[in-house]
Amino acid sequence: MLTIERAIVDKIIAHARADHPDEACGIVAGPEGSDRPARFVPMTNAERSPTYHSFDNDEWFRVANEMFDNDEEMIVHYHSHTSTEAYPSRTDLDYLRSSLADPRVHRVIVSTRAPDEVEFRSYLLVDGEPVEEEVEIVESYG
Repeated sequence: MLTIERAIVDKIIAHARADHPDEACGIVAGPEGSDRPARFVPMTNAERSPTYHSFDNDEWFRVANEMFDNDEEMIVHYHSHTSTEAYPSRTDLDYLRSSLADPRVHRVIVSTRAPDEVEFRSYLLVDGEPVEEEVEIVESYG
């Protein structure tokens, strides 16, 4: 289960809507070993595409160094789908199944296909398949 603060969820959704019609992407970092998303880090979609995203290499290098310096790790990797449901695409699955993907990271997808509807879902990869997990949105971590 992903437990995440409402303020962070709101920031992810706002970023997804602001970058529409292109996909938005970013991470939420947290203390190493905590599974607690704490620091919202919107990233630049280097592809500037409505159907694909990737982090800008220089920006990712800077963020990775910040996480290392702060004893943090990526807890959530998020991106948006602009015209489809919040479910991993074929491209998402290819990445998730690659050796580059950390299976502990929560994969959040926000769909921006309906301007008045919020579709915020999270997945983990289990035995090579995406499994939707429950998302508990809290006002603050107690």
